[in-house]
Amino acid sequence: MHNRLMFDWNDLKYLLAVARHGSTIAAGKALGLSQSTVHRRLDELERRLGRALVTRQPSGYRLTEFGHIMLPYAERIEATIDDFQRRTIDAEQDMKGVIRVTCPEPIVARLIQSGLVGDFHALHPALRVEFVMSDGYLDLSKGEVDIAFRSGDTDDELVGRKIAESIWAVYASREYLDRHGPPERVEDLTRHLLVGLDESLANHRAVKWLKEVAPNAKMAARVNSVLGLVSAIKSGVGIGPLPVALGDAEADLVRVLGPIPELTRSWRILTHPDLRRVPRIAAFFDFIVRQREALKPILTG
Repeated sequence: MHNRLMFDWNDLKYLLAVARHGSTIAAGKALGLSQSTVHRRLDELERRLGRALVTRQPSGYRLTEFGHIMLPYAERIEATIDDFQRRTIDAEQDMKGVIRVTCPEPIVARLIQSGLVGDFHALHPALRVEFVMSDGYLDLSKGEVDIAFRSGDTDDELVGRKIAESIWAVYASREYLDRHGPPERVEDLTRHLLVGLDESLANHRAVKWLKEVAPNAKMAARVNSVLGLVSAIKSGVGIGPLPVALGDAEADLVRVLGPIPELTRSWRILTHPDLRRVPRIAAFFDFIVRQREALKPILTG
């Protein structure tokens, strides 16, 4: 019995072709094979099963009673194989194309300079990472981007992994310090000219923190990006908070306060649950998680 059932699943297509076309000649044409091949493979299937599936009549081939019983099962197997093949093609297509990633502009430059993006492209040459640079939060649930690097509060429906710490401190240019001196403590910020983010980023933790600790301070400049903060503080117009990964990298800037515990957050890589198992998204997401140690100096400093 065991040997009888060890038939070639591929032979079911010959049964289906004969059932649909009524003869081995027509079945062979439909399959692009010779009549003898169809006849031989159908005979082999019947031999393995130990039962006749078709009977030859002057008008052609007809299914036996056993053939009629087994036909729906053969059709089910055919449909499953077709689904399997389609899913294989879909998976291959899912590993081609663009992955849209959002993160602050300074991080993009540091990621590219680190070589990590190039390493990912070398592993997956059919995929391309496209950065959407923004200090604001783009909506992953609406499909504005596929993946986000984010260090602030986020939507609970997103899935993510911690990859580094986001640490902030207060910086001033050497020129500013020569003119005004440094603040000795956070309370001294009220007496200094400050640089901060504008109302387009009103929910950013740096904006909220400055309002709490120095509500009456004079704002010398407001900008709409963290990179703008770096430039404004370097100009000497005022002092302000920056990620230490950026501030410490600037030779013209001096860390005057901090790190500031209230501004510390976790850097996370985030995506929407519906996207997490999409092969091309999962490939980049999992690559970044594996590269956490290499990312720490890029994101944390």
